[in-house]
Amino acid sequence: MTLTDLRDITVEYAIRMCGGNHIGNDILILDEIANMPLPREPRRIQCLLLALCTKGSARYVVDSVEHNVKAGDLIIINQGRVIYDCTVSPDCRGVGIIISYDFFNETIKSVHELSQLFLFARTHPVFSLPAEKASFIRNTLTCMNLKIDEPDNHFRREMMQSMFLSMVYEVSNVIYNVQSQKDERNTRAEEIFTKFILLVENNFRSERRVSWYSEQLCISPKYLSETVKNVSKRTPNEWIDAYVTMELRMLLRNTQHSIKQIAQSLNFSNQSFLGKYFKEHVGMSPSEYRRS
Repeated sequence: MTLTDLRDITVEYAIRMCGGNHIGNDILILDEIANMPLPREPRRIQCLLLALCTKGSARYVVDSVEHNVKAGDLIIINQGRVIYDCTVSPDCRGVGIIISYDFFNETIKSVHELSQLFLFARTHPVFSLPAEKASFIRNTLTCMNLKIDEPDNHFRREMMQSMFLSMVYEVSNVIYNVQSQKDERNTRAEEIFTKFILLVENNFRSERRVSWYSEQLCISPKYLSETVKNVSKRTPNEWIDAYVTMELRMLLRNTQHSIKQIAQSLNFSNQSFLGKYFKEHVGMSPSEYRRS
């Protein structure tokens, strides 16, 4: 196991954990979201999760931000996000779909705007749908569940792609309408925030300086700090620390690598500095956390 071989949530993992109708390791239909493999410990999503809550409520944390879900809410969790502390109410009900990113990219490859719109989900992983839109999503998933259970249907994969694409168009239209209602200033701020988060996701293991991120975005550190704070209520440093701390928790919990190896993988100067950093943000030493 390498430092990146954590217990990721993939389509294959979800099939093993909760079963359901599926095509290979590309697509799994969930006729009950309460059966989803929702982790308490941090797990990285290596697929696309889309779910609709139809009753009850749920709570979970994505990349250190807590989200609450109620009936009529759509959940979109993109590849690479880290999810944990998931709980659902006893009466929670809903439907969902988990697909591999190969299947997703193959399905929308000719529609570039859709992939851009889905970046919206990085800052809005939960948002409410109008009743008629929620009904469309629920009905489409029901149809997909019926068709995916026809192994003798020679075109079932293509039918899955067609129905999924229609659902993506419907969701993207909702996203587009939400975005178009925002004023230009807010749209620009959210664009900067989204780009900042993408940079952090890809570089937090080696870069923890706010100045480095502002240089990549061609803006001043002060402007970046003010913008990120206004949009997310967190400073850039708090976001960077959240990603680093989350990764440390996963590595300590899910691998047998030494603390020295983990320190090297996250570009800490030495094991002692990592220990001080971790205790400052988590409240205990790495060894104590691992034993707990």
